[in-house]
Amino acid sequence: MTDATTSSGAPVVRFAPSPTGYLHIGGARTALFNWLYARGRGGKFLLRIEDTDRERNNAEAVDAILNGMRWLELDWDGEPVSQFSRAARHREVAEAMLAGGNAYKCYLTKEELDAMRAAAEAEKRPLTIRSPWRDRDPAEAPAGVPHALRLKAPRDGETVVADHVQGTVTFPNKDLDDLIILRSDGNPTYNLAVVVDDHDMGVTHVIRGVDHLTNTARQQQIYKAMSWAIPEFSHVPLIHGADGAKLSKRHGALAVEAYRDMGYLPAALRNYLARLGWSHGDDEIISTAQLVEWFDVTGVGKSAARFDFKKLEALNGTYIRSADDGELVERIRALLPHIEGGTAVASKLDENEGWTKLKIAMPGLKDRAKTLIELIDGAAYIHAARPLALDDKAQKLLDADARAILAALVSRLEARSDWAAAGLEADVKAFAEETGAKLGKVAQPLRAALTGRSVSPPVFDVMEVLGRDESLARLRDQAAG
Repeated sequence: MTDATTSSGAPVVRFAPSPTGYLHIGGARTALFNWLYARGRGGKFLLRIEDTDRERNNAEAVDAILNGMRWLELDWDGEPVSQFSRAARHREVAEAMLAGGNAYKCYLTKEELDAMRAAAEAEKRPLTIRSPWRDRDPAEAPAGVPHALRLKAPRDGETVVADHVQGTVTFPNKDLDDLIILRSDGNPTYNLAVVVDDHDMGVTHVIRGVDHLTNTARQQQIYKAMSWAIPEFSHVPLIHGADGAKLSKRHGALAVEAYRDMGYLPAALRNYLARLGWSHGDDEIISTAQLVEWFDVTGVGKSAARFDFKKLEALNGTYIRSADDGELVERIRALLPHIEGGTAVASKLDENEGWTKLKIAMPGLKDRAKTLIELIDGAAYIHAARPLALDDKAQKLLDADARAILAALVSRLEARSDWAAAGLEADVKAFAEETGAKLGKVAQPLRAALTGRSVSPPVFDVMEVLGRDESLARLRDQAAG
């Protein structure tokens, strides 16, 4: 395999998910931290699919991970690497360890392992496998019995992990057993495959969840057995719910694509995820360019971060308000095929310059929306079919008096050729003054008749977006009752 180490000495990092499901929010943050670390230092960000568990892995899960990464706009260098495809290389290293005296053939049976496990449970101590085959004469091996290969791990002393987030973490070697590196069926184990792949891919820095900390101690023993350089490690804290409990679906442990379907912007989610466990002073709104410039693993705290949907929603609203109107239209166009009823909405917007109207309407829509879904909902008036379906509050607003006001207003507006919001507002205000009505008594029925709702973007902006003919037609519909 080609060594990916950069010639300039810049870091090489990797994201290595298992394709047993979607790209969840914790994995997305790990990918983001790696991406930021590499991009901020001119390094490489590699993607490896750890697909050695053939029973649980599937192509759909791989696609979900890749699609989630693409939506989050985390680009990787080179092609994704399949760990399973490298099994022959993993076995080669295992055999080299055996030949070098750093591994041994273990003939422990399932029954013997079960007995060790039962004894540990009875004595209420952690299970530490001590295989008698470590120092036994290979000539005593039973004929025709399959064997596993185990690492001949040091029994004395300590294994020390120098971690950029967790600090110095020490593991007594007596607590680390001789892990299996090659199963009796010839398949490599996770800990061996990870070390071999990271070495061959030139990985210099490993940034992953703190739940891998014990794995790191075991993996360092493999690195040392092979006399390979050990990467620098950073084990980031887990993500909990806002209540401090382990993250679950109700907290936000969802597929990254679920956040897309809920109408979040990739930039907002990147900003939010980066702030889960990492900070830069008191900054809350941090652009991706700033994240790339500022991010460092030394700024990641040890404590579990808390996921809060309300904070994410508020942040997303800030990003929507500052986003380019054309970009928001394109985001909506890309989102609609993925949400219920979205295809029908897209078809309606394809008619009568609906997309153009949506862009014109965007300034009024985005001021009150926190998600793209809310934008889509707020823009429903643009493509609504006549006669409009009225919600309950709109129906109450359009009583007999209101319909009479609309009828009189239609006669006045029909004389207008200019259909800009400012001129329409002036005309409606003049109408209210002349008839002695309060502006609200005119504007509220006007809004209800034009949108079918009691709440909408500024009503005169709505009229300009709809245009003269459509606006008058909707007003006539409601004036007629």
